[in-house]
Amino acid sequence: MKLNSNYYILIPYLVAMIIICQGCIQWAARAKDKLPEETALDRSYSYDGKVIIIGAGAAGMAAAKVFEQNNIDYTILEATNRYGGRLKKDTTLADFPIDVGAEWLHSAPITLNVLKGKKGSDIDEELISYNLNHTATWDGKNYKINPKWENNFRYNFMPESKFKNSTWYDFVDQHLGSSVKHKIQFNTLVTAIDYSGDKVVITTEGGHTYKADKVIVTVSLGVLKSKSISFYPELDKEKRGAIESVDFLTGFKLIMKFSEKFYPDAISCEVNDGEKVYYDIAFRKESHSNILGVLCRGAQAEKYYALNSEQEIIDSLLQELDLIFDGKATSSFQGEYILEDWGHHAFTLGTWTQAIMEKQSQLNNLNRPLDNKVYFAGEINDVYQQMGVPGAILSGYHMADKVLAEK
Repeated sequence: MKLNSNYYILIPYLVAMIIICQGCIQWAARAKDKLPEETALDRSYSYDGKVIIIGAGAAGMAAAKVFEQNNIDYTILEATNRYGGRLKKDTTLADFPIDVGAEWLHSAPITLNVLKGKKGSDIDEELISYNLNHTATWDGKNYKINPKWENNFRYNFMPESKFKNSTWYDFVDQHLGSSVKHKIQFNTLVTAIDYSGDKVVITTEGGHTYKADKVIVTVSLGVLKSKSISFYPELDKEKRGAIESVDFLTGFKLIMKFSEKFYPDAISCEVNDGEKVYYDIAFRKESHSNILGVLCRGAQAEKYYALNSEQEIIDSLLQELDLIFDGKATSSFQGEYILEDWGHHAFTLGTWTQAIMEKQSQLNNLNRPLDNKVYFAGEINDVYQQMGVPGAILSGYHMADKVLAEK
């Protein structure tokens, strides 16, 4: 349903829907009650086997932290030369740190305490309430400013926040990475996992092998879909079907710097397939920088991929902004940008997932271990309905508990 001035008569109905949805839609910020009272961080374990974690993203490092504090023998194999996965930050483009990767806290703020094992309700992190003031929609021809009540409706339906002076990368670096990075082997690309014997044998590019009693696979869903990691025995029909059933749309995030702020807090673009939105990355930051982000997924991203270069993608987006804002985009663009292309990155091959949107039967298959030797963690494996980074971290704790508790 497109909302315009004729729909003001529906405000009482929409308010009623908010109240109803608060009771029936329990995910992300609404899933506060689904947070675990304790995680694997709060428990003690004894295990004399060897564990290997594949992937040094949020989920992998969360599992590693549990092993680290219980003196478990473990190693993390990471395909790239850095840790964090899709979490990245930049400190060069603006006068504040920019989340190049994951950016929003979709969960209730108290979730941050759960993620780092802190008791109590006092939040250490300074957050920005992501209740937008000025938003608009664009259908390719018409630009329409949204009414304030619509912005409030969106926030009440899904309250979100952002870090004010830091990033998701900083949070994960401080509370996970700092304690486990000494166990990461970088530039180690896993190509095969053989769990047919007493030990799990992992083969990496170049033919080097590692042996472990248990393995936690935390690579992206895109990598699992690509079958770039071979499993022996092969994944059964139900497991492979669950992986293939989840949409993991291609896409990118573009961050551009301008000399003036000519745009509102966000512009939702009406598209037939996929997703596209412009948004003010400096929203409520204590900043003098004008930083505009573009998130584009699915078929919309493919249209830009069809262009010949990064510069043509940027030029195309600037032309669209010029059309909306009378040429102000091109005249104020500083020529500085960051293009984070998740869709084409060999170790991502997609953007993000939302476990709560999938069938429970499929999620059960995604979370099912292979012969109690090979386990899976990541945002799609979140059983606490948190979405994004919190879901990934909690899945790491959850699977670490299963590895150590199932003897």
